[in-house]
Amino acid sequence: MSKTIKVALAGAGAFGIKHLDGIKNIDGVEVISLIGRERDKTQEVAKQYGIGHVTTELSESLALKDLDAVILCTPTQMHAEQTLACLKAGKHVQVEIPLADSLQGADDVVALQKKTGLVAMCGHTRRFNPSHQFVHNQIQAGTFNIHQMDVQTYFFRRTNTNALGQARSWTDHLLWHHAAHTVDLFAYQANSPIVQANAIQGPIHPTLGIAMDMSIQLKAANGAICTLSLSFNNDGPFGAFFRYIGDNATYIARYDDLYTGKDEKVDVSKVAVSMNGIELQDREFFASIREGREPNSSVAKVLACYQVLHKLEQQLNAQG
Repeated sequence: MSKTIKVALAGAGAFGIKHLDGIKNIDGVEVISLIGRERDKTQEVAKQYGIGHVTTELSESLALKDLDAVILCTPTQMHAEQTLACLKAGKHVQVEIPLADSLQGADDVVALQKKTGLVAMCGHTRRFNPSHQFVHNQIQAGTFNIHQMDVQTYFFRRTNTNALGQARSWTDHLLWHHAAHTVDLFAYQANSPIVQANAIQGPIHPTLGIAMDMSIQLKAANGAICTLSLSFNNDGPFGAFFRYIGDNATYIARYDDLYTGKDEKVDVSKVAVSMNGIELQDREFFASIREGREPNSSVAKVLACYQVLHKLEQQLNAQG
């Protein structure tokens, strides 16, 4: 594909705006439609980014004749259904993490992608952050091997709000959303499938109906282990922080930045063409469309993550 890729973006909230900012730096791509729950707010964002078409219905955007692809930044509970709708409409699709909130939903998407042959990718951003790419490149070169990953995913979110502090129309989830980042990244970086997984969780919030604290242990077939702590109750730094303990070094990844175990900053500016993980993720999506290939973090490549999440959910349900 040599022509401009015409894109619709669904979800004009905090993460949708991150994608719009990243796409501005990518040649040969134009966002022609913006879908949002509230038309007035969506029109404001569309005006800011020069997007001509605004709607509250994904189906209206999918009907646009010249549309090539869709990026979904919508509520978790809509991901699988909307991804299927995009594929059925003949559109390439990138869905933000998680791919689905059930294994059945993930299986359905992978099956339809194989049938259509379209590019279908999930936004497992940690595969694209320069910090994690730096570590991955060393692992691939055989100069660094993981003994253990220690991950803290912490927020202070006792009300139903997004990253900008705005009210959400849906409820976030530690397991199916935030744990998915680490479960996928651990298997990807260890270059070995997860063979053991355990989880415990704290009390269910009386209003939100979700666990606010969770602990997960993982083991890969090659012996590497991972400990993941998640909380919506942490009054401190916002986000996820990854400690790689390896055979000859320790690294701490904080989104796009990387530090040694002694908190010395590592230069990752030459790892990729950008220092923005979301932009790099989008570049991979559009490059895959142009080159007719399977992307890194394709729905098929991340399916194993959702199989593990399903097993963990069964464990947690059995614990009551």
